[in-house]
Amino acid sequence: MSDYRSLKAVDPEVYQAIADERSRQNFGLELIASENFVSRAVLEATGSVLTNKYAEGYPGRRYYGGCEFVDVVERLAIDRARKLFGAEHANVQPHSGTSANMAVYFAVLKPGDKLMGMDLSCGGHLTHGHRLSYSGRDFQVVAYGVDKETERIDYDAVEALALAERPKLIVCGASAYSRIIDFERFRAIADKVGALLMADIAHIAGLVAAGFHPSPVPHCHFVTTTTHKTLRGPRAGLVMCKEAFAKEIDRSVFPGIQGGPLMHVIAAKAVALGEAQTEEWRQYQGQIVQNAARLSARLTGLGFRIVSGGTDNHLLLLDVAKAGITGKVAEKILEEAGITVNKNTIPFDPNPPLVASGVRIGTAALTTRGMKEPEMDQVGDFIAEVLRAPEDAAVHAGVRVRVRELCVRFPLYDALM
Repeated sequence: MSDYRSLKAVDPEVYQAIADERSRQNFGLELIASENFVSRAVLEATGSVLTNKYAEGYPGRRYYGGCEFVDVVERLAIDRARKLFGAEHANVQPHSGTSANMAVYFAVLKPGDKLMGMDLSCGGHLTHGHRLSYSGRDFQVVAYGVDKETERIDYDAVEALALAERPKLIVCGASAYSRIIDFERFRAIADKVGALLMADIAHIAGLVAAGFHPSPVPHCHFVTTTTHKTLRGPRAGLVMCKEAFAKEIDRSVFPGIQGGPLMHVIAAKAVALGEAQTEEWRQYQGQIVQNAARLSARLTGLGFRIVSGGTDNHLLLLDVAKAGITGKVAEKILEEAGITVNKNTIPFDPNPPLVASGVRIGTAALTTRGMKEPEMDQVGDFIAEVLRAPEDAAVHAGVRVRVRELCVRFPLYDALM
């Protein structure tokens, strides 16, 4: 018989680890650009009985019986994704952004085909062709970067590289690029060289959906995203495409790269995509952008250098080398003060990724808590105080106290287990 005792009774060690993580989230400043806080409804769906259901295949075409209710859930997720982004086709089964990208690659490329994507050190993602990723191992990769002076994409240089290399697929989008991406220009380049075009909007999906960043959907053959980050759903992925590629994408996801979908996560996607249809959510996305701009301006005013001179979206890259430390050190000392960021390479970084010369900072999670421009000024001051005293534990401890005081004013999950 199933054990219906609580987690605390069954496994107190796991229960305590979860409780400790809840406390960390409640009383720390979450500034990792790829993280956010989901609603209680999304949490409920993710932890629902749908985790028990196997449902290989697609709605109405399953390899298992008993799928009538999970079909309802998946159809809702598909319909809401299509409506939110204006997409012709959506597949909501990918487990992550990485598997969403893999689905596109395996749908239209063969091993050895030429793939053109943004270099990791300039803001791209591992799955855009890095040598340690399947994308860099299975395909011939051509990488583009940013201009050394402006630290922004040089579209003329991208076009020249594409004309010289003639890739079969061009990937636009990034994981650490703070400026508007011109998807229309990328499509013109792709058409000029006869390439397909894929946009990875994992970071900016919420901003795109709410109209605070130009949409790639009208211009790209494929659009992939995670469903967390600015979209504020469960940790998972999503693929959208033109109707002409729908069958290839669906076959690539299942049975191509995945087996049974995670129906509890798809339910949570449906909930998050439903939340994203509201005016409140649209206003939230606008506040994310305003908060990032304010934090960037505050840090600049305090004497720090922001890569490319600022931000147009939810994130900014802080060059900590100018403060005489590495990204690795900055990440560690900020964490000691209750501020969570991640070390990140900056363009033309002399340091390797595990050391790095920068930290990546995002405002989506703090905006979810209700923080606005005045709080961004406080957060900027906290960051500056810690980075200016990298070896002073007393300073770090003092900032941590003030961080906790700020977080108490913007409660998160205290009412939950």
